[in-house]
Amino acid sequence: MSPLGPTLETERLILRPPAAEDFDAWAGFAADEVATRFLGGPQPKSIAWRGFMSTAGAWAIQGFGMFCVLEKSSGRWIGRVGPIQPEGWPGTEVGWGLIKDVWGRGYAGEAASAALDWAFDHLGWTDVIHCIDAENVASQNVARRLGSSILRTDRLPAPIDEEIEVWGQTAAQWKARNA
Repeated sequence: MSPLGPTLETERLILRPPAAEDFDAWAGFAADEVATRFLGGPQPKSIAWRGFMSTAGAWAIQGFGMFCVLEKSSGRWIGRVGPIQPEGWPGTEVGWGLIKDVWGRGYAGEAASAALDWAFDHLGWTDVIHCIDAENVASQNVARRLGSSILRTDRLPAPIDEEIEVWGQTAAQWKARNA
């Protein structure tokens, strides 16, 4: 276990709080125009550092944050998935973002499923949302596979200030579906 939080394992993935050795891969992901199209766009390394440190800070202050996701077979960092609730956010979210060369393998759903279990069981969340751009069909499909449905449209707080679709479900719905 990291001093910041737990390590979760799935069949193919390891999810754990960020560690210093994750930063270069995180920054590479943040700089990728395709991978970040629906996540605010590419960022220079200095801005990626702020996001990385904010994630570590969320773990330290809130007791949760995005997990770094490692592929078990290779040990490589492939993305970040997990619970977030920034100031002014439209709800308790489990979000995801993975490097593009692992898209289509089911990793986002596999990691998000583990994060949902953890958020409901350990954080006591009663519902969860996923903030998804209306054009992001791939993330909509992940949300659907998780059992979420579109709840409403909303706006993310400044400085993002973009309209998004809010997908989600309750803890009871999640647990009934996975019983």
